Amino acid sequence: MVRDTAADPERAAAAVDELAHLGVAAVVGEYHSVVARAAAARADALGVPFLCSSAVLDTLTEEPTEWVARLAPAQSYGWRIYGDFLLRAGRRRIAVATQPSVYWASGTRVLRDHLASRGGTVLELDATLTPEALCDALVDHGATALLLLVGHPEPAVPIVRAVRGDRRLAEILVGAPAGQPEFAEWAAALGEDGAGIPFLRYLPERLGPLGERVGKELRERLGEAPSFVAFEGWDTVAVLAAVLRAHGTDRAAIAESWPRVAVEGTRRPIQFSRTPGISVWQWAWTPIQVVDRDPAEPDRFRILHAG
Repeated sequence: MVRDTAADPERAAAAVDELAHLGVAAVVGEYHSVVARAAAARADALGVPFLCSSAVLDTLTEEPTEWVARLAPAQSYGWRIYGDFLLRAGRRRIAVATQPSVYWASGTRVLRDHLASRGGTVLELDATLTPEALCDALVDHGATALLLLVGHPEPAVPIVRAVRGDRRLAEILVGAPAGQPEFAEWAAALGEDGAGIPFLRYLPERLGPLGERVGKELRERLGEAPSFVAFEGWDTVAVLAAVLRAHGTDRAAIAESWPRVAVEGTRRPIQFSRTPGISVWQWAWTPIQVVDRDPAEPDRFRILHAG
């Protein structure tokens, strides 16, 4: 049974309520961190196993829970790797264009804490500024990198166009750690302007035999190269299938099995453990890369850094 949360936390909580009432053995999925947090909280309250595929917000639940497991890396882990990339690239005066959201605020805090002890600074700019005013602020503060902690396509696309078109900012690095440039819609909207914008991707440098086979199948089904989110979805199904085969459909038995999961995933073997600062059962860790679209060939991704 499939329910579309439409990136709405209230709809996510209602979907978990409905599915639990219908007697499902488990709930899986969710891409948006804030929405996943609502789904995880409701699943925990109802005693329904929830396997989170793709959301990264560290605090999926306020208190430790036995009911929730997650495949995606925690934001504090992945975004520190992104911070290391910025430092290695010589970018220490970082500006972030950000919108009000617990996810963006958490990401900003991770970057600020990580960079501060290493000689970096993080300046927050309100994404409601006009793109022109934002460019002026970047020049005034001497920023060497601008990170887009904003939604796509609005306001991300107009901001990128404005920065790319401003000669004063020819040397600034534009980044999007949350991964917006991964998707074909980004390339379609921005063309060449959307290339050379580093983002986080949860894939290894080379896929093993299983990953290669699954990647080929996904490409044939999707009609395009699969994103890392597609691999997260496949791994989610593989984990859930293994758990159901071994423990049946009893909800409590499924939740109790998280620490005993041992599944060959598309990106490496998957196991869950208790990780400091994380309230759910966590796969620690999926492979992480910082990549961008090659300016010379925007459909090709370049690996810039790995963690």
